[in-house]
Amino acid sequence: MDQYKLIRELYVIEGLSQRQIAKTLGISRNTVRRYCNGNNLPGERKNSKRKPSVVTPEIRAFIQDCLDEDKKEDVKKQKHTAKKIYDRLTEELGFTGGESTIRRVVHEMKEKMPKVFIPLSFSPGEAAQVDWGTAIAYIAGQKTEVNLFCMRLCSSCTPFVFAFPSQREEAFLEGHQRAFKFFGGVPRDIIYDNLKTAVKEGWGKTAREQNKFAKFRAHYVYNSRFCNPGEGHEKGLVEDLVGYSRRNFLVPLPRVENWEELNQLLIKRCNKYIEVHHVRGRELSVKEAFEQERQALTALPGRPYEAAKLAEGKVDYFSTVTFETNHYSVPVKWSGRTVTVRATSFEVQIYYRGELIASHERCYQKYKTRYQLEHYLPLIEMRPRSVFHAKPVKEARLPEELEIFSRKLNNPEKSMVRLLRLAIDYGYEKVADAIRKADANNQYSVDVVQFYLNETELKVIKINNMGPAVQTVDLKAYDILCTGGDRL
Repeated sequence: MDQYKLIRELYVIEGLSQRQIAKTLGISRNTVRRYCNGNNLPGERKNSKRKPSVVTPEIRAFIQDCLDEDKKEDVKKQKHTAKKIYDRLTEELGFTGGESTIRRVVHEMKEKMPKVFIPLSFSPGEAAQVDWGTAIAYIAGQKTEVNLFCMRLCSSCTPFVFAFPSQREEAFLEGHQRAFKFFGGVPRDIIYDNLKTAVKEGWGKTAREQNKFAKFRAHYVYNSRFCNPGEGHEKGLVEDLVGYSRRNFLVPLPRVENWEELNQLLIKRCNKYIEVHHVRGRELSVKEAFEQERQALTALPGRPYEAAKLAEGKVDYFSTVTFETNHYSVPVKWSGRTVTVRATSFEVQIYYRGELIASHERCYQKYKTRYQLEHYLPLIEMRPRSVFHAKPVKEARLPEELEIFSRKLNNPEKSMVRLLRLAIDYGYEKVADAIRKADANNQYSVDVVQFYLNETELKVIKINNMGPAVQTVDLKAYDILCTGGDRL
């Protein structure tokens, strides 16, 4: 830069020729010619206006078609790379240029498609957004993938997060019901992805809804809006909620005994978010905005929609009914009857003519059977020799003390059946405790076990109030009367 200044001073102020300046400074005349008039600055490079002759409009159109195809298909892990585009050009169009040329053109064309989003604003009660996410939690000691149903009100940013074992239709609808109850009402519009549980075919404005979902919407009186394919930013609020809940509601990994405990934890953390959170750039806190939005929500219907899945089945000769490849037991007296199965996300209930006859935790594996011991006990009592091999007994997870104790008795099968009846009536652990007490005293009898189950500790009742004070009577006066003395 100092040299550039000297060139300009000698040429403009001193009036020296280019030859003289070059001789004085000992530099090339080409350098003096370049900088003396001030048309160029040191360090500046001219962009070449020459376009590569090999990159014709036809080549550019082919590259654009590849990029448009990727956008249409929206498969994140199967998109055209610059290398793949180059290979296709050489094979399909006989391209003779270099791979680096195509890489540069692809980079330029992608740079010309920046993603810019329009900030949106919603009035209270106008809309909510729904999405699913997945996370990990320990349930009853097992590392389990849970499905997070997330709904967020657009005006106040109020969140609702609930965990389900699956993303099936009944979970999808139940998630809505729980969210509406949590918010205290229903927004006028809800924005979705093109979920199969909601959309039968098509997408965006052309989407055709599933029949049950359309009935559900009619019951709760709201409109659905479906995003365009690959345009997740159209429901950015709930997309953010999915990630936020994973990082904040479920870290460290929860360790709970059951799904109910996990969901109580999630609801507690949603409430805490509402109490303390203030979304950046918004005038009101989430709590203040939610208080306003709650008033604008549509009222809940008087009766909730039946979100559970219903099916009919006949109870087989093993006293089980089939639902989605799995078998669930019912009391043996209902064998051969046609029953109704009502399946929620967490429970399978079995009804006969409106009467609830059995209830099981829902199984999401295939070809499994869920037994309940009490359903088979009347039959086992009739056929006691089956007791040690009966599957309902083996799968009941009984304390080992029952079988060990029964085998010490004269009639092990009948004794085991009697112990099973006590276990159903009193509970497994209480019976196990009574057996341990009898065994410790070398008392090998089911009657003794039942005695210990019925045994109650005598409690000494201490009476603090002894009643009114009574004056002591002198009994000597009666002795005088008996001897006939001192008559009046």
